[in-house]
Amino acid sequence: MTRNLLTIAVAASLLASCGTQKENDKVNIQKQTVQLESDQMTPEALWAMSRIAGYQASPDGKHIIFQMGYYSVEENRSHQVLWMMNADGTEQKQLTTEADNETDAQWLDNETIAFLRGGEIWKMSLDGSARKQLSETEGKVEGFLFSPDRKKAIILKSIPFNEIIQKNPEDLPKATGRVITDLMYRHWDHYVESIQHPFVLNLASGEEFDILEGMPFECPMEPFGGIEQLAWSTDSKKIAYTCRMKMGLEYSISTDSDIYLYDLEAEEGTVDKNRNLCKEGVDLPKSDPTKTMSTQAINAIGKETGNDYNVGYDINPKFSPDGRYVAWLSMERDGYESDRNRLCIYDLKENTKTYVTESFDSSVDDFCWAPDSYTLYYIGVWHATENLYRTNLKGEVTQLTNDWADFGSLQMLNGKHILAERHSFTAPADLYTVTPGDSIADTKVTQITQVNQEILDQLGKPSVEQYWVKTTDGKEMLTWIILPPHFDKNKKYPTLLFCEGGPQSPVSQFWSYRWNFFIMASQGYVVVAPNRRGLPGFGQEWLEEISGDWTGQCMKDYLSAIDFAADSLSYVDKDRMGAVGASFGGFSVYYLAGHHDKRFKCFIAHDGAFNLEAMYTETEENWFSNWEYDDAYWNGDQTERAKRTYENSPHRFVDNWDTPILCIHGEKDYRINATQGMSAFNAARMRGIEAELLIFPDENHWVLKPQNGILWQRTYFAWLDKWLKPDKSEE
Repeated sequence: MTRNLLTIAVAASLLASCGTQKENDKVNIQKQTVQLESDQMTPEALWAMSRIAGYQASPDGKHIIFQMGYYSVEENRSHQVLWMMNADGTEQKQLTTEADNETDAQWLDNETIAFLRGGEIWKMSLDGSARKQLSETEGKVEGFLFSPDRKKAIILKSIPFNEIIQKNPEDLPKATGRVITDLMYRHWDHYVESIQHPFVLNLASGEEFDILEGMPFECPMEPFGGIEQLAWSTDSKKIAYTCRMKMGLEYSISTDSDIYLYDLEAEEGTVDKNRNLCKEGVDLPKSDPTKTMSTQAINAIGKETGNDYNVGYDINPKFSPDGRYVAWLSMERDGYESDRNRLCIYDLKENTKTYVTESFDSSVDDFCWAPDSYTLYYIGVWHATENLYRTNLKGEVTQLTNDWADFGSLQMLNGKHILAERHSFTAPADLYTVTPGDSIADTKVTQITQVNQEILDQLGKPSVEQYWVKTTDGKEMLTWIILPPHFDKNKKYPTLLFCEGGPQSPVSQFWSYRWNFFIMASQGYVVVAPNRRGLPGFGQEWLEEISGDWTGQCMKDYLSAIDFAADSLSYVDKDRMGAVGASFGGFSVYYLAGHHDKRFKCFIAHDGAFNLEAMYTETEENWFSNWEYDDAYWNGDQTERAKRTYENSPHRFVDNWDTPILCIHGEKDYRINATQGMSAFNAARMRGIEAELLIFPDENHWVLKPQNGILWQRTYFAWLDKWLKPDKSEE
């Protein structure tokens, strides 16, 4: 593989040294200054890019505080810093000057910013001066949210959790064994020996209390939940929070979380103190908080009374500006983690629920209230892009943008504009303001940051095309084609089929620091990225055709896409094609390895499922395998869907494998265990097939450490170049 070198011979050294200095024996990693020798994107250039994290507009809408992450390959870590700018993007200034991470910024008032540093809440003025520590928790604050009256704050802290992993005897302090009594003893990438709880901190007195005192339930919910799962009422008297009041086996098989309303002024033990807004009217157990009613029982009550009790995944409450309504994201069915996210509105005055995005046949991914408490703005995926929409309390939906891009989280700015992050296949995240109009044509989108422009200006930019490909069952499938910089239609290019994960995640205009189409195209590859069966943004029917049929129509869709490219696009070299993917995409690669009929010359599978029988009991979130596989492999009276699933597991077709394969896996991946990748690699080598295994003992389902990320990219492209560029003619 050919890599562009930076002007200093050792790229990693340059990336780490630019903008870094020693302060109090800590490395103060700052924005990277990069000079490339050519316009080809490299792994080093990708990891030199700055990354926007959180952002928030001031109450008066005049300023924006935002968080940036700078990465050092040499130090193998990042530095999180805070920046300030005017609402129009002018006068950008970095406020962080020291080596400590400063994160989670939010406004106390128009002149004062609060933030996290060293596990404590601090405040500072607009110019970064007058810093003062506000909390004293021995560095235990993991997230926070001020009440509107600025007298209190929710703070997130971890507490010990020994309900499932038993605490070892005190006379064995060096024992490393764990006695486990139930499921969900580990989640995502760690053993569950602590959980987060929300505490209310009185800023004047420093006193705090746990709103889930004595309850063995987490809030926010693992593995990715944060402060967005809680919200203050406008009068600062109530807190809406997200919780799944289950543990052990019950937790592992259910996605049924709820939105609770905690009243700070109600008496302890009263119904109004801790209302479940999702199951209002259900007589839930009150005497023992560890006892919960089964989903089946709640469903039965709902059928008898004709009520909707929200037994699916409910998250991220937000109060309307006037305080009358609480909105949240709501899934309908228990156990289905990829169900459609509906925007639910609870009327606290009338005690009623309505859904206001029913005409949008896809999921809502984020939303915000307009000042009128009647209008809401949201983002959702449709036809492989994540655009902005408007709805209201009547459920009247209007699309406002139609870009080949993805908008990220959004919030109101100044009451008139929307502040949002936006990215695409060819552009990393930047901040934008959106001025909503009556329609797409009337809506104005303005970029206000260009955090990586100095790197992007040095790079040749890939181009993106869109095709609708006919599938084997006569339907149309949107397929992205990403072309290399300086594309020449008269040349033949090696080509990659990209297999999406999920299995129900969109191939929308994402930007990734690993599965990055910009760098793939820059290395001389055409990328074919189909929105195969099972992906959102094409209606619920298209989305759900994959459940229980992982190896059916969706695999035919993959082959339809690559066959279209090989037969219809003259620049695709059908003799130099590979297939790559992660998670369900890795599973897809393992399956295609036994069913591709000589189409591909090499494969790469990252964190993919290989043996579905093993996967059924290995994964920690058992609701996933229960829903997708339909039944346990040991049941003698399996459904036809379950039989089909297990009979078509990739490991059963290794005898058909005939093509080189690279298997990649993280040993801290508890969603799809590393034994899956090891088994696939071992099977390939035992079959005499050329194979490599890239194993990361310290990574989870993703690769997060800078040096591991560079190793991942180098190994990935070295493998592709070996099999798809044997004569190195593209270098």
